[in-house]
Amino acid sequence: MSARHPGRRVEAWFQDEARFGQQGTVCRVWGLRGSDVRAVRQTEYHWTYLFGAVCPERGEVCGWRMPEADTEMMNLFLAELARQAAPAVQVLLVLDRAGWHRSRRLRVPENITLAYLPPYSPELNPMELVWRESRQKKLGNRVFADEADLEQAVDEAWVELTDDPQAIRSLCNFPWIASAVNNSN
Repeated sequence: MSARHPGRRVEAWFQDEARFGQQGTVCRVWGLRGSDVRAVRQTEYHWTYLFGAVCPERGEVCGWRMPEADTEMMNLFLAELARQAAPAVQVLLVLDRAGWHRSRRLRVPENITLAYLPPYSPELNPMELVWRESRQKKLGNRVFADEADLEQAVDEAWVELTDDPQAIRSLCNFPWIASAVNNSN
């Protein structure tokens, strides 16, 4: 990869999308032994999507809440990630094989190179841990009054969770990432 991008430092970023809705996530909670702990549940169907990417090495993130997940939204996200990347950095963006990630209409900026995960391997994507953390600790067992309330809660959860680079590094830095990136240079 370094040969294709001389003079640029390669950074591995991992990208994924998550759907958050008014139905929410039911999470485990503590309760007295033998008690029946209950969680509220909602049956409305409003959704919002969060496009996110993480650089585990630096604990940096890029995230945008979008109304849907498709090629047009992915193009907007890629443009923002390209703008956020440091000037002398080539982003190696690792992502799954969703249809909008491989569309012919996808516009990939010059400072981003896409690398696809093997099929059915979400466990290799550190972004999955960010989604799990936000669902379990920030958005689980909640009822949202309306779509605006849902969007505000998702925004607040993202900011609170990703505000600390050290916490992101701790959550997302898989041991194999550094060696894989070093071998690609």
